[in-house]
Amino acid sequence: MTRPRAFHPATILAAAFLVLVAIAAPPALADPTTSLTVTEIGPDGTTILNSTTVDIEWLEANLPVLGDGVTHYYHQGPVFEGDKWDPNETVNLKDRGAVKGTDVADLCSLAGGLGPGDEAMVAAVDGYNVVYGYDTLVNPPARQGPLVVAWFNGDDVKEGEIQGTGYPPDFYTGMRLVFFADTSTNPEGLHVFGNEDMRVTLPENAQYFYNDLLPSTSGISVKWVSEVRLYRDGYRGDRHAPVKSLQGDNTATSSPAPTPAAPLVPVVLVALGCAFLFRRR
Repeated sequence: MTRPRAFHPATILAAAFLVLVAIAAPPALADPTTSLTVTEIGPDGTTILNSTTVDIEWLEANLPVLGDGVTHYYHQGPVFEGDKWDPNETVNLKDRGAVKGTDVADLCSLAGGLGPGDEAMVAAVDGYNVVYGYDTLVNPPARQGPLVVAWFNGDDVKEGEIQGTGYPPDFYTGMRLVFFADTSTNPEGLHVFGNEDMRVTLPENAQYFYNDLLPSTSGISVKWVSEVRLYRDGYRGDRHAPVKSLQGDNTATSSPAPTPAAPLVPVVLVALGCAFLFRRR
């Protein structure tokens, strides 16, 4: 009786490595958005008073367009050495491209408009969100600028995260929230909404801190915007916490989609096939 040939240790290691690579693959990213829903929510925080969905074509044709598709706008990431606020805006700038888009305040007008005491949430398809009040949205200081949901990029970045150009889906990170800051605080004349700008212009509960330690305006430049919610008398939930979508049946989870199992199948089959061939040798 012939004994079955044992697997060579190298074969087992190779197969295990391939499986681990497959399992470690990053989760699927959200898709660029081409429409958004604007919803008015009553003082109780749950009752929907008004809701409308519009696409990019409608926004461009019917509401004021901010940006010229040539001027670049920047946010700022965390500063790991020196002054974490970096008032001269010299470290870790994040180019968002030469974007055009629609003011969040104008989007709120589709659901009755903002009033004193109201707040608006800008939410992404994965549930991530930011919340800002009446003054931030309606009377923005120049160094902050209007909050714009960008739906077009006329010129991509020269370094850093590639945004894509044109309209979504070719504008990969669109629609994206971008602060249209002026050039008054940047020595190089760039339109940067920097960490010091955030400290000066935004209330503490609206500021973002990387790892809860370092200020970063990049963290509030929300990608893949799908909803704007107008909360009468203010939002009472957790700031920056994932939220469920108001669209559809309200059962969608707020966490990013897990990696599908399907891409693992070919890798596992290849690993098993290699093991089988080595065994027969």
